[in-house]
Amino acid sequence: MSERSIPQPALADLADVPATSRWVRSGGLRLHALDYGGELPPLVVLPGITSPAITMDFVARELTALVRPVVLDVRGRGLSDTGDGYGLEEYAEDTEALITGLGLERPLLLGHSMGARIAAVVSARGKVPLRGAVLADPPMSGPGRGVYPTSLETFRRQLAEARRGTSANEVAVSWPTWPRREQELRARWLSSCAEEAVAATHHGFEHEDFFDWWPQVPEPVCMLYGADSLVVTADGAREATERHPSAPVQPVPGAGHMIFWDVPGAALTALTSALKAMLAVPHVDRRRV
Repeated sequence: MSERSIPQPALADLADVPATSRWVRSGGLRLHALDYGGELPPLVVLPGITSPAITMDFVARELTALVRPVVLDVRGRGLSDTGDGYGLEEYAEDTEALITGLGLERPLLLGHSMGARIAAVVSARGKVPLRGAVLADPPMSGPGRGVYPTSLETFRRQLAEARRGTSANEVAVSWPTWPRREQELRARWLSSCAEEAVAATHHGFEHEDFFDWWPQVPEPVCMLYGADSLVVTADGAREATERHPSAPVQPVPGAGHMIFWDVPGAALTALTSALKAMLAVPHVDRRRV
């Protein structure tokens, strides 16, 4: 099992986040989430493969007038425990445990990248009542579909840099257009990601097929993707539309895979519009029994 660490400056970042740490159990695992509070409808946020909850803070802050964001540290990342497995259904069970454990009534889901795949599975499983889901640039690689654009070796190199102590300047080499605060947070928090969690998830990107779940995701659902993304290609977006004709599949101009980091304004505008539309939909209980 690989070494995980959270340096003191990273823990200090939590003092600047307008959210409360909340804890739930999923089986034998302790899971951590950042809860932005309030009386508005809850929004469970599921980050990407190497994105602890705090890295989505800049997104959550922009949504607090509309929803109550609750951002999960997915198992093996941030302050959550590591697990014995990192398959989509195990991630989905954790998300369901968060919703149940915090008593979140009919939350919306927002998932980015890995988190978008998790959101699709949670929605399709129907174990908890939801208001809807927004999937942001879900990996569409899988059996017979080619490899994920970022290699496992690249992720391992980035994790090794983080463990020995990386910097915002070093992060900027890979992500030069990101806001400086987001470069700093990635530099300080990437070492909290377990290498085995990242490796297993990367394996899932190429061996678990997103399209096994996507057509089963109930409405309301919306997919946002970067117009320049290598993860959701034009062919992938076309297939997503063909396989789920009632779901909007909307490009975000000027964005690659990291849509909220690449073009924050346009991505947040598209996200807010999608969430408002879902909040306006009358409730229908779609739980499966």
